[in-house]
Amino acid sequence: MPSRPLTTLKRLSLLVVAMTTLLSLPAQGEDRQKGQNVFEFNISPNGYPPYLIVDGKEPAGIMWDVVELIAPRLGYEVKAHRIPRKRVDQMLTEGYIDGTPRAIQWTSEPENFLFTDPIVHVEEVFFFPEHSDLEFQSIEDLTGKTIVTPLGYVYPTLEPYFSEGRINRFDVSQDRNMFRYLLHSKRFDAALTDRLVGRWILKTEGLDEHFRSSGKSVSQYGFRLMLRPDWTEFAQAFNKELATIRKNGELDAILARYR
Repeated sequence: MPSRPLTTLKRLSLLVVAMTTLLSLPAQGEDRQKGQNVFEFNISPNGYPPYLIVDGKEPAGIMWDVVELIAPRLGYEVKAHRIPRKRVDQMLTEGYIDGTPRAIQWTSEPENFLFTDPIVHVEEVFFFPEHSDLEFQSIEDLTGKTIVTPLGYVYPTLEPYFSEGRINRFDVSQDRNMFRYLLHSKRFDAALTDRLVGRWILKTEGLDEHFRSSGKSVSQYGFRLMLRPDWTEFAQAFNKELATIRKNGELDAILARYR
């Protein structure tokens, strides 16, 4: 059956929606065509505290502070965008944004992008309830256990154990909820997240005394900027300035604010 013709009002409504969507995106190359040096930087809708914090009036966090410190020294104004993870790679490729925080190991096709030197290192560890006698010395220690993990994260070292059912995985959509599940249910044995992220959540949620983290880490990755592939000159300049702030103590001062 043929569809009904659109009324004038419906046509106008569709046009408004389309225009609103287009205007909400950064125009590809627009600022650079005007001669403005703008670094279009993704901070994601929910952030990744303490690396990216988006619940205040202005963005904050380790990665934001570093970019906001270095970019102006390179002649760029930083403009923040909250792009969902599933759209980030495409928007980088198409030039709508210029960079996003990322580890090489978290990228499905890293050869399509340019990465800076590591700004910090993400150390993935297990968090256990304080009363638990479970320890982590080897992955076999977790055989038969159920681990709470952030939704969508990939753990190459543990994937064979998850896929074969030797270790059970329970995903949650919000990182902070991992500890609530672990605290209030006997179904779960540990939570897996970055050490600094876990400590930040426990501190802000007032749960410090209820958990301990493993001394041994599952993996460590360099947390970098993932850039458009044509931004080689920016990456080189960024790396040079990053080495400077690492040497003169400015990077340590930023890290100290979030520990």
